[in-house]
Amino acid sequence: MAEIQILSDILANQIAAGEVIERPASVVKELVENAIDAQATQIDVLVEEAGIKLIRVIDNGQGIPREQVTRAFERHATSKIVSRHDLFRIQSLGFRGEALPSIASISDVVLETATPVSDQGTQVHFRGGKLMTETSGVARVGTDVTVSDLFYNTPARLKYLKSKTTELGQVLDVLNRLAISYPQIAFGLMHADKQLLKTAGNGDLHQVLAEVYGIQSARKMLAFTGSDHDFNISGFLSLPELTRASRSYVSLLINGRYIKNYQLTNAIIKGYGSSLMVGRYPLAVVQIEMDPLLVDVNVHPQKYEVRLSKETELKALLTSTLQTRLAQVNLIPDATLTHVIEQPNLTTASAMSPAFVSELNQISRQQFVQSENMSVLPEPTDASKLDVAAESNVVTAETQLTDVPDPVTVITRDDLKLSDVTAFQTRYLKSALPFIADELAGSNMAEKHQLTAAPDQHKLDLDAASHGSKSEPRTFPSLTYIGQMHGTFLFAQDETGFYMIDQHAAQERIKYEYYRQLLGMSGLEKQQLLVPIPLEYATQEALKLASHLDILAEIGVQLEEFGPRTYLLRTHPGWIRSGQEESTVREMIDWLLRDDQLTTGAFREKTAIMMACKRSIKANWALNATEAQGLLDQLGETENPYHCPHGRPTTVSFSRVDMEKMFKRIQDSHESSVGYDAHPF
Repeated sequence: MAEIQILSDILANQIAAGEVIERPASVVKELVENAIDAQATQIDVLVEEAGIKLIRVIDNGQGIPREQVTRAFERHATSKIVSRHDLFRIQSLGFRGEALPSIASISDVVLETATPVSDQGTQVHFRGGKLMTETSGVARVGTDVTVSDLFYNTPARLKYLKSKTTELGQVLDVLNRLAISYPQIAFGLMHADKQLLKTAGNGDLHQVLAEVYGIQSARKMLAFTGSDHDFNISGFLSLPELTRASRSYVSLLINGRYIKNYQLTNAIIKGYGSSLMVGRYPLAVVQIEMDPLLVDVNVHPQKYEVRLSKETELKALLTSTLQTRLAQVNLIPDATLTHVIEQPNLTTASAMSPAFVSELNQISRQQFVQSENMSVLPEPTDASKLDVAAESNVVTAETQLTDVPDPVTVITRDDLKLSDVTAFQTRYLKSALPFIADELAGSNMAEKHQLTAAPDQHKLDLDAASHGSKSEPRTFPSLTYIGQMHGTFLFAQDETGFYMIDQHAAQERIKYEYYRQLLGMSGLEKQQLLVPIPLEYATQEALKLASHLDILAEIGVQLEEFGPRTYLLRTHPGWIRSGQEESTVREMIDWLLRDDQLTTGAFREKTAIMMACKRSIKANWALNATEAQGLLDQLGETENPYHCPHGRPTTVSFSRVDMEKMFKRIQDSHESSVGYDAHPF
């Protein structure tokens, strides 16, 4: 056995650097966080060759006293915590005391610093973890750290770095997150004599978002707030029309610290419900203020991962707050803006001119006033009982092509077999099939189940009051049908403008809300199979399925154990088409196997989405004028007429002004051409 030895300080620091310093962006993160902890109000970062050659961080913070400068480069040296009790109430970004010694052990570091009370500053030079020089001199108040030749003595680390463009993107991402976390601090980033980031540091988060994501994106972001006994949340979220292809644009900030938490990110996405398209994710900045005792940040050296003691309550607060905020705005996208291609954000310093700030502030004020005055749509009654978790990846392209849709009407004569009927169903019957509605009105079923009113208005008023605003019913435009194009899109108008409607998305929304209500009823029709269908699974899957049989039974899927890995399907819901029993039930079971936490409400939600998509009209399906007008009328009666359950928009609009501009009916006054006509030529 080899002799046990104690590692040298330099080698120990290099090992620690492997966890803390992965790339140039890690150096920037650690140095900028130190500047923030030093109460700096301005932080400038200069990098060369994406930070591999040079990283310089300059701040105007409190600085480091002369007698403590060299101590700051020792392992586990920190001014942030003193005792173990401080470890559970961390309110600073750094506390481990590993960053500076780790950086110094794998690079060349020069640090200049001065405090407000000292007459002179201090400069130290470390290379490879060794102190080279320590001198005194005149220095500005604050700290200036220059890191060069990164990974010069650990060439294996250089080998695994990505391209300079990728590494620079990582540096910019770190600065963007920190700028969003601390809008009261002025941040700057320079690379190759180009200003990549410049914030004003005036505390206006909306303005910082405009700098980070662009003005057009900032215009489509809504402010929100929410709170309970343990958490205060605030920030900005994008409209459903503004999305990205990954979750990385969702920024979670806990007490000013950027973190990564998959569960909280999913709670934010869940707040959008079915408004987001499949595979698309919002832009969001969520600031969470909470007692430091409820969060443990000492999980990983990079401090991106944290543990929360009340994560379930926080997720519920995030979802409900975002749902309430999005319900207060009109979600029909402007057709004149949908074709705009968003460019990568390479904003320069000139974009942050006083004129730009004035324009953005004016836009923010206008959007705030509009959002406050915008009427809102009443929320569905007892939405909590449905436990809606809008998951949209339930229908494959193959099933969309092979399934034959129902007629345009929401309810057919076959639906009269159902044992219950509600005002929700009857409302659609009146607009689509008056003769059936009249028949139902005089039947025993309608007498047995009295029609209920619209969602409980008293409850809605209480919900609105709890958020400090009054809610009024939001109305969908009353549309008049004009025509159809390619058997896919409907054209309509009202007094304000012109509308295009995706007929499949529109009927999918109508049927989704109908089936969602239908699946919550106790008297759901079931079909018993004369010959049971055997369903065989792997042993692990069969064991997992055994714990979900009750959820399946609640919507009419009855399975019976038949050996260790096989179940017999004896009963299925009546809405499943003949010949599709096995494939449909297998798809439903797959949801349960993929998600152990799937609740009954979420399962009903997925089922309603699948039923709506499979039974809605597809493209190239001709409609006559009566059918098309009935579809538009039914769409206006839904709770959310703006999106299908998969998040695609149902309707886009052109205002009258938009149409006049496109046909050049709105131009400059003819007086502007007087000077031209008077020209001697």
